Amino acid sequence: MAKADIDFEKELWDAANELRGAVSENNYKNYILPLVFLKHLSERYDIVHDELRKQLQDPKSEYYTTDKEEMNYVLEDTDEYRSRNTFRIPYNASWQYLKENAEQDDIKVKVDDAFDVIQELLTEYNPQLNNLLPRIFVRSELSPKQTGGIINLLSHPKFSEKENPETDILGRIYEYYIGRFAMAEGSGAGQFFTPGSIVRLLVELLEPYKGRIFDPACGSGGMFVQSLKFIKEHDGDKSDISIYGQEMTAQTLRLCLMNLMLRDLSFDIKLGNSLLDDKFPDLKADYVIANPPFNVSNWHPEDLPDGDPRLFGPKEEFTTDGSANYMWMQTFWHHLSDTGTAGIVMANGAMTSSTKGEKNVRQHMVDNSMIDAIVRLPDKLFLTTGIPACLFILSKNRDGKDGTHRERTNEILFLDASKMGTMASRKLRVFTDDDIRKIADTYHNWRTVVTSSDPDDKSGSYREANEIYEDIDGFCKAATLEEVQKQDYKLTPGIYVGTEAEDDDGIPFEEKMETLKAQLLGQFEKGEELKQQILENFDKF
Repeated sequence: MAKADIDFEKELWDAANELRGAVSENNYKNYILPLVFLKHLSERYDIVHDELRKQLQDPKSEYYTTDKEEMNYVLEDTDEYRSRNTFRIPYNASWQYLKENAEQDDIKVKVDDAFDVIQELLTEYNPQLNNLLPRIFVRSELSPKQTGGIINLLSHPKFSEKENPETDILGRIYEYYIGRFAMAEGSGAGQFFTPGSIVRLLVELLEPYKGRIFDPACGSGGMFVQSLKFIKEHDGDKSDISIYGQEMTAQTLRLCLMNLMLRDLSFDIKLGNSLLDDKFPDLKADYVIANPPFNVSNWHPEDLPDGDPRLFGPKEEFTTDGSANYMWMQTFWHHLSDTGTAGIVMANGAMTSSTKGEKNVRQHMVDNSMIDAIVRLPDKLFLTTGIPACLFILSKNRDGKDGTHRERTNEILFLDASKMGTMASRKLRVFTDDDIRKIADTYHNWRTVVTSSDPDDKSGSYREANEIYEDIDGFCKAATLEEVQKQDYKLTPGIYVGTEAEDDDGIPFEEKMETLKAQLLGQFEKGEELKQQILENFDKF
């Protein structure tokens, strides 16, 4: 991590610590993030306002005019700002105004009033954004000094999008806080935060260049933001993707909406329980990327209609009140387009669960060739839960008819990444770029069109653009459906990939045995000496 990033983080956490004593740590996000969001909208307005003013004064621009009245009309025209993906922010709701009044005794009132003004603009633009910025400062235990302190800290030039164009600086601040608040929130944070390592891996596996992306358990929107980063890194166009999401917690939904607006992404995010109240019944997505809550019990499958189109069979046989894991799977599959792919974070137990309502679904998925790959993850990737996890990749393009991927209907790729990752701290493991590349490349090489140099090669090696897929002991194995069926439909990668080969040190086996034998005999002798010494000591009493 670069030194600049460490300084960046320290100052951001200092800003959060202004809340200490007046607000519990797991509520920091409700105060800090709306202010970061307001700052973003205010700075976006300033940037567009300055651009418009320059165009009005530039003789080469179609906006050029010397008429003061016309200038003012353009600079105050709401549509000019909306067409540039921002809002015209009145001065009393601007970041500049809050900064100038940060030392005033009524700063809490001024912040809430600014929220009201911006909320009105947001609701008029999109009713889904209603109640995004509720009045929370006046009724909080925060002192005016603490409120002003946060505003002053967030006003640092290094946190300014105007001072640092093209850096997504406010987006990075937002991401940092969501991560830190997840640490503070503990196990309850899983509902809005998936660690960056896992999100990056999922996105690299699925490669969502263009099309409809859906996350029916979208939390704070991390899957969408990482998809955007992937598109940028590969010189794609964010206008090529459409984002759909559902989230059941209103507070988390607010985080998601702000997160997406910070990135100027178009979206349709709805509030509701995806399992019992699917808000997008007709949506068919090219990519489903999700980290649903693990092992949710008492979710009331009896409330599902008998003919629910998501179910693979009768609900009595294909659901269980003991865990919603496989209802999520059926939901994801239902929402895939004819060539769509889903990447899902799941509890490890889903790979082997023998409960009827879960095993029936898993068996159906294997028998009907729905599962493309399973990735076992290492421990300590989550700060918010100790439950070991894996990735399920489901796909509807396994028939090889899309022209890009080969036919693989009779195979499932198993990847065991349980020994990968690096400890970033005593409690948290992260995947390095190389780890992510190795896992994603293995998957991509396995599923791409076969152009083998040897048409008679049946060994399980595939070649495309000089990239070769091969089974590697202890890491990856392309198993047939028959092999999985013989293992009673268990999907644990370790069953199929075997044990990683020991590094050969070049010493012959016989020589190793002689050395071990000599060491053992020496230890026996030493043990006998100690035994005699202890007995002699007893005799002295």
